[in-house]
Amino acid sequence: MKFKPANNIQDLQYFGEFGGVNPSISDSSTYTFLSAKTMFDTFEGNADGCYLYSRHTTPSNLYLGEALAAMEGTETATVTASGMGAITPVLFQLCGAGEHIVSSRTIYGGTYAFLKNFAPRMGINTTFVDITKLDVVEAAITTKTKVLYCETVSNPLLEVADIKGLSALAKKYNLQLVVDNTFSPLSVSPITLGADIVIHSLTKFINGSSDTVGGVVCGTHEFINSLKSVIDGAAMLLGSTMDSLRAASILKNLRTLHIRMQQHSLNATYLAQKFESDGLKTVYPGLASHPSHNLFKSMMNEKYGFGGMMTIDVGSLDKANALMELMQERNLGYLAVSLGFYKTLFSAPGSSTSSEIPEDEQKEMGLSDGLIRFSIGLDADIERTYDMMKTCMIELNIL
Repeated sequence: MKFKPANNIQDLQYFGEFGGVNPSISDSSTYTFLSAKTMFDTFEGNADGCYLYSRHTTPSNLYLGEALAAMEGTETATVTASGMGAITPVLFQLCGAGEHIVSSRTIYGGTYAFLKNFAPRMGINTTFVDITKLDVVEAAITTKTKVLYCETVSNPLLEVADIKGLSALAKKYNLQLVVDNTFSPLSVSPITLGADIVIHSLTKFINGSSDTVGGVVCGTHEFINSLKSVIDGAAMLLGSTMDSLRAASILKNLRTLHIRMQQHSLNATYLAQKFESDGLKTVYPGLASHPSHNLFKSMMNEKYGFGGMMTIDVGSLDKANALMELMQERNLGYLAVSLGFYKTLFSAPGSSTSSEIPEDEQKEMGLSDGLIRFSIGLDADIERTYDMMKTCMIELNIL
């Protein structure tokens, strides 16, 4: 049977404390025990269903975590206060001083900065590679390598990782394949393709309303328990804890993710096809011109399309800035970082979300000054949106 992530979310049914259709929110920082022995057992990790302290977990966080684990097809999950609060504990849990990571070169700027500038202070070094070339990935693996790290669809260049191919390499060299699936929830299910751990920034499509930050790590019981260990768990000891109220809010929004992703993808596909036919350099996995179009098609789940992220290159940073300012003025969206909002968001990643990457490295990976990254919104009349965007481009002599 085909994996159907939205069905797994649909099949979850939680009851509130008083029979509510939404689970009750646990608004406590600490929890009581009926016996001292149970408290001891909980500290030792041997008392399932008991709650210790909110930095460890809460009922509200567990509800959200289990829903996201169901979506990704993993045994369990733990939620965190931000996307980076998920990424950094995972890598610290898997790697120690003197060990090594092989990572995609095109990743979120914050992840890049962590791997390039911070992790080496802990003795963990990273080799950045073109993740689309499996021979290059394999050549970068050393006897010290512990992790292969990538994004399903990379930020901001929208390169697509061959998760099955990377999984085969990970198994060959006894590595952990960690996949950030933030750009492609529901569309791609990395665990079914051989990934070991899946991460999301919940801030983006999964929450969908740009009103909170959050993250999740989806994996095996063994790995998630190790992250939450009071003895040496990176998530527990670094304290990237999600607030229960936020967990409850994100869980409510998760229930409409399947509807939203369909519309994001539908709208992005329409705009990408139109802009490409207008002669603009357009990158979108749903275009036949995308080098990994067929790879994405082979990995994707039915219905959810190629996602809501696309880029166009207008030739220069000045033109990019002028276009974004004009589109915002015409109420077409917001000149803002992040993604997954109901309105379209646009930014020039070279000077925003990828600014942590040095300019020479940006050029080497193909991140040009004129590149605009779009998170396409849920517009009901996408034809009208296209006409208005095209008018802006004509006024600025981009078209």
